Amino acid sequence: MKLTYRSTMLACYNGYITQAISINLAPLLYLTFQKEFGLSVGELSALIAFNFFTQLSIDVIASRFAHRMNLRFFTVLAHVLVVVGLAGLSVFPLILPPYVGLLLAVGLLGLGGGFTEVLISPLLEACPTEGKSGNMSLLHSFYCWGQAAIVLFSGVYFYFFDIEISWRYLPFLWAIVPLAGAVAFMLVPIYKLPGDSGEKSLGADALFRKPLFFLFLLMMLCAGAGEMTMSQWSSAFAESALHVPKAVGDLLGPCMFALMMGFSRAFYGKFSDRLNLHRLMLIGCVGCAASYLFAAFAPHPAVALFGCALCGLSVGIFWPGILSRAASAFPFGGISMFAILAMAGDLGCLAGPSIAGGIADLLGGDLKWAFCFAAVFPVACFAALLLYNGKRN
Repeated sequence: MKLTYRSTMLACYNGYITQAISINLAPLLYLTFQKEFGLSVGELSALIAFNFFTQLSIDVIASRFAHRMNLRFFTVLAHVLVVVGLAGLSVFPLILPPYVGLLLAVGLLGLGGGFTEVLISPLLEACPTEGKSGNMSLLHSFYCWGQAAIVLFSGVYFYFFDIEISWRYLPFLWAIVPLAGAVAFMLVPIYKLPGDSGEKSLGADALFRKPLFFLFLLMMLCAGAGEMTMSQWSSAFAESALHVPKAVGDLLGPCMFALMMGFSRAFYGKFSDRLNLHRLMLIGCVGCAASYLFAAFAPHPAVALFGCALCGLSVGIFWPGILSRAASAFPFGGISMFAILAMAGDLGCLAGPSIAGGIADLLGGDLKWAFCFAAVFPVACFAALLLYNGKRN
């Protein structure tokens, strides 16, 4: 069978499922880590921060040296790092001080996730297809399907097996996905963006001299913070604040969040030629802010969990939409531009849940205040979108 750009696109879809695994599997085990290893909410927040700090480090490196990178080698390496990091979640705490072992495993997951984040979107953008913004949104929907699958499969797994005994085997099962991705990227065709070669290429220095680019950076930071605060804390919030069973909380919290986020991305991917992306993103900002306040102040757990789902529906279009608008505004930005935008997004992913967790820790571990604080991010994104539209017009 001849491998074509469609094979590359399929490998990219798998790459975003790998990205979802690298970020979202560990949070489902946070309370297990807390009980087994005696971790505080602050130490759990540090695990989140370290994951995204390592991703951020890769973004910084790639933004400067993307034009020298062997795309096939580093894409395969990304998947291998995720495989080792997943195995490390189970093994490293047994052979090292437990928290050090978890930090090392999370760091490897962050490195692998950082490379996939920097490389997969431009690899798909470079494929010879039409409807680029719709394709980008569809690609990012696979992150959501991966996140939902993690919650569903893991929930079924823990329903049949005792979580305190069998959790160590689960990361090995999920490692099959990045292992398959590593093999796929050894074989599929690799395409390059126009901005990765030629005299018209825009480097990092040129991009930072363009004022409009800073609005994209602000929007990406808000998108990362708005998305990841709910994604990282909704499982623990459902258990600790709403007092619902873990299986129910995971299904109605992070799982519904992921499914609704995937739905919004797939919907735009299908109908992108008929929809106004800018208007959808403004509506999403309003919905995202409202969803955090729903979750924080709802009088009943069902309403709070509805807020988690609404957040996924609202925030879904942010990340792929901003990347598509940036690729259109700066067609010769190349992988360097994607890396810088990913750096801003990851900074938001790091800062949002970490600050929110720190606020909760200061206020007695109550995650309702963390969600109340997180409403700031979509409000800031709304303002940036209005400024962007004004400058564009």
